[in-house]
Amino acid sequence: MDVVLITPSPQQTYSGMLPGWLSGNYSLSDCQIDLGPLAQLAGVKVVIDQVVGMDANRRCVLLSDMTRLDYDLLSLDVGSETDISWLTALGDRLLPVKPIDEFTKRWPSIIEQVAKKKSYHLAVVGAGAAGVEIAFAAQHVFSEGAYKAGVSLVSSENGILPGHSPGVVKRVRKLLSKRGIQLHEAYAVGVEHGLLLGNGQLLPADIVIAATGSSSPCWLETSQLALNEQGYISVDATHRSISHPDVFAAGDVCARTDFIMPRSGVHAVFAGPVLAHNLIASIRSEKFIRYRPRKRSLYILATGPKHAIASWGAFSAQGYWVWRWKNWIDRRFIKKNSVLLDAQKESQNDRLIQNRDVSGYSD
Repeated sequence: MDVVLITPSPQQTYSGMLPGWLSGNYSLSDCQIDLGPLAQLAGVKVVIDQVVGMDANRRCVLLSDMTRLDYDLLSLDVGSETDISWLTALGDRLLPVKPIDEFTKRWPSIIEQVAKKKSYHLAVVGAGAAGVEIAFAAQHVFSEGAYKAGVSLVSSENGILPGHSPGVVKRVRKLLSKRGIQLHEAYAVGVEHGLLLGNGQLLPADIVIAATGSSSPCWLETSQLALNEQGYISVDATHRSISHPDVFAAGDVCARTDFIMPRSGVHAVFAGPVLAHNLIASIRSEKFIRYRPRKRSLYILATGPKHAIASWGAFSAQGYWVWRWKNWIDRRFIKKNSVLLDAQKESQNDRLIQNRDVSGYSD
């Protein structure tokens, strides 16, 4: 049996640590998992590319170089795309958070521009968890570098952090004000030199980071898969497509048919082992298991320096100790997925030592 992993990058960047990287708390390598050695140990072939189309009826996917790959069983976890349709007029001033690899490539050059200019303004559009964390991270970097730069956070009229508890929203609003981050609660569209807000105000911006709502990959429209009204793959409780039993999906690319599940990395991570079990069960004709999301999930928002805000249902807290908690969780996640790499390195070192010993006896 051949197993193929299609991925746009040989390293998987963990989005949960991206704000920490922006803030200077981590190197980029601290936030990445090297997929090559893991795939090698598992006997998986890696194809560095991305899917741009598929035909579920013909059991094939199309890559960006027009290569067609046939499959017997398919697992999709390609995430969602950032909806930037109303920001495209910004041109080069627009920087979407996704894809993350492109974002991390451009960010250092933005810092160089900030350092050279007498004044600079960065706006973040989208006040969900990602937008809030990026705004705090940018403000922290500007402050640490003593740059003459400001940060604005633009949400919709519905306010910041939809779906989070009132306690967390209150803490974040207070901290935004304390850090000098301007909050604009208004609809915004991109114009040549910044953002035009729904109240008629023009918000000039040198760069606009789009952390806006997600949209489904456009190629799903012609995939022949059953999709929900928003264009995401409709899956059951086992995360199998309701129209094609040979297709499974997890993360932001899919939507459950039995209940509404918030689009969060938490669910993507916890659904992973369930998806892995069911893929193997499908091959072996064994029983599937269901993914049952927890009623409450822990959310920790990084706020720039080594400080964070945590929430668990209605409970919330903040401080340095919360950041240390998040740091421990994030680093443990990276380490957990690098254990096999460490084992491989130890094995390689052992072979090198044995080879040296043999060479020594030969002399």
